[in-house]
Amino acid sequence: MQTGVPNAAVPGTSPAAVTPQSPQRIGVPREVFPGEKRVATVPEAVEKLIKLGFKVAVESGAGDPSNFSDDVYRAAGAEVITGAAALWAASDMVFKVRGPTPDEVALMHEGQALVSFIWPAQNPELMQQLAAKKVTVLAIDALPRTLSRAQKMDALTSQAGVAGYRAVIEAANAFGRFFSGQITAAGKVPPAKVFIAGAGVAGLAAIGTAASLGAIVRANDTRAEVADQVVSLGGEFVKVDYVEEGSGGGGYAKVMSEGFQQAQREMYAKQAKDVDIIITTALIPGRPAPKLITADMVKSMKPGSVIVDMAAEQGGNCELTVPGEAVVRHGVTIVGYTDLVSRLAKQSSTLYASNLFRLSEELCKTKDGIINVNMEDEALRGLTVTKDGSITWPAPAPKVAAPAAVAAKPAAVVAKPKGGHGQSSEPSSGTSMAVTFGVAAALFWLIGASAPPAFLSHFTVFVLACFVGYMVVWNVKPALHTPLMSVTNAISSIIAIGALVQVSPWVGAADRPNDLISWVAAVAIVLTAINMFGGFAVTQRMLAMFRK
Repeated sequence: MQTGVPNAAVPGTSPAAVTPQSPQRIGVPREVFPGEKRVATVPEAVEKLIKLGFKVAVESGAGDPSNFSDDVYRAAGAEVITGAAALWAASDMVFKVRGPTPDEVALMHEGQALVSFIWPAQNPELMQQLAAKKVTVLAIDALPRTLSRAQKMDALTSQAGVAGYRAVIEAANAFGRFFSGQITAAGKVPPAKVFIAGAGVAGLAAIGTAASLGAIVRANDTRAEVADQVVSLGGEFVKVDYVEEGSGGGGYAKVMSEGFQQAQREMYAKQAKDVDIIITTALIPGRPAPKLITADMVKSMKPGSVIVDMAAEQGGNCELTVPGEAVVRHGVTIVGYTDLVSRLAKQSSTLYASNLFRLSEELCKTKDGIINVNMEDEALRGLTVTKDGSITWPAPAPKVAAPAAVAAKPAAVVAKPKGGHGQSSEPSSGTSMAVTFGVAAALFWLIGASAPPAFLSHFTVFVLACFVGYMVVWNVKPALHTPLMSVTNAISSIIAIGALVQVSPWVGAADRPNDLISWVAAVAIVLTAINMFGGFAVTQRMLAMFRK
C-alpha cells in the first residue's frame, strides 16, 4: 500500500510495501453486530468510487437490511461476493460501520486497510489485535472535527443528526397525545412540552424535529454559545444559574465542576416536573455517559411522560435506563434503544456512504484507485489509529500557524458623526439662524405683497405642512421610513377631494371648470386612488413582517 511519507516517519513501522499497479478493491461486508442494519456504502456511492478508479465488492445480502438488494449493487458496477471470508480475502481496503469483531479481525491480512468506527480509547484490546495483523486502520470517529475541510467526512455528525430525528419519532410513538396544540369541537388539546438535555448535533436535530411537530421545546447545554442555535430552531434555551465555560476540545462538552452539576440537577428537577418528554443526548468522549436524570426526577414526572435516553449505549443519562429496551418506571416510559440510527437504516447508510466517499477522495487524489495515507495531512493523520501494524493513536495536536507580526499602526482618527435620519444634530449658530429666518421672512413678504388673499390661506397651510412633515420624517429611524411614508402617502391623498370638486362642482356654482380642468382632475383621482390603496397595502405588509 502506498503511503504519504517514508515508514521511518512512524516509529516501529514495517518496510514500505510495493505499490500495486492495479486498482485496489474496496470490500463492504455485511454488518454482524446484533441489531445493526446499516451498510457502509450504497449503490449511488459505488458509482462514484468506481470513477475514482477503485473496484468495489459487496458481500451478498449486506444491503438487505437497508433495502439495497444485490441486484442494485450489481447495476451500479459492484461485484457481489458470497461469504465474509471470501470478501475479506479479496479486499485491499474494507469499509465497515461497526468495529470488527475478533472473528472479523482474524480474516484480515497484512497490508490491508480498514475504515470504520473504532473508538480506540474505549477498545484498547481491539487496537492491539489490529496492530498484530499489521494493517492500517482509519477510525472515522477520530476525525479532527475542528478542521473545516474535514466536515464533509464527519460521520459522527451525519449519524447524530439521524439519531436526533429518530429520538423524537420514538418519543411521539410512546407519548399518548399530539405534539401540537389543537382546538377542536371535542375540546382543547394543549401542546406537548419537550425538554432536550444537550444541544449538540443530535440535540439540535431533535429540537428542530420537535418544534416542527408543534411542541413547546426547551433545551440546555453546558456550552453557552449554542443558545442562539437553539432559539433559531424554535426552542427556548434554559440557562443554569451557575457561570462556567463548558466547551471541550473538538466540539464536545467537558466535565463540569461539582458546583455546576448541582445547579444543573436543580434545573433538571424543575423541568422534569413541568414537561411531558425529556430527550437526553449528553456524552463525553472516552467516559461513561453522565447521569443527568435521577430516579427522584422520574418519580416527579407526570404519568404518561416519556424519556428518550440517546446515551443508553454508553450507560445512559437516566439512572433507570435499560440499554436496548423501552421500560416503564413510575408511570414514565423510558426508551433506551441503542439502535436509533439503524431504525432509519437507508437514510443513515446513504449519509455514511457519502462520508466515506469523501474520505476516499482524500486518500486517492490521483483517481487511479490506489490509496495514499499521507501522514503529513492533518485530517488523515488524525483518522489513522494504526499504520502498517504500528499504533499511531492518539494523533498529535493540530499545528497552529504562528500569527504574523503586525506593524504598529497610528491611532485612527475618530470622525465626528454626521447628522442624518433619526439622529440628533448640534444646534445651529445664532448668525446662521438669523440669516435663514431673514431670507425666509423676506421671501414670504414678497409673496404676500403680490399674491391674492385667497392664495395666502392655502400657502400658509402648505408651508406649515412642509415644516411639520420635514420634522416628523427626518427624526424617524431609517428602518421605519417605508411604512411611515406609505401611510403618509395614503393620508396625503386627501387631495382627491379637491379633484372631485373640480370634476363635479357645487350645484349653482358660478364658475364651472372647463373641459381641460375636468380631465386633469379625473387623472388626479385615478392617481390618488392608487396612492391611497397602495400606501395602506404596503403598510400592512410591512407591519406583518414584524408580527410572529
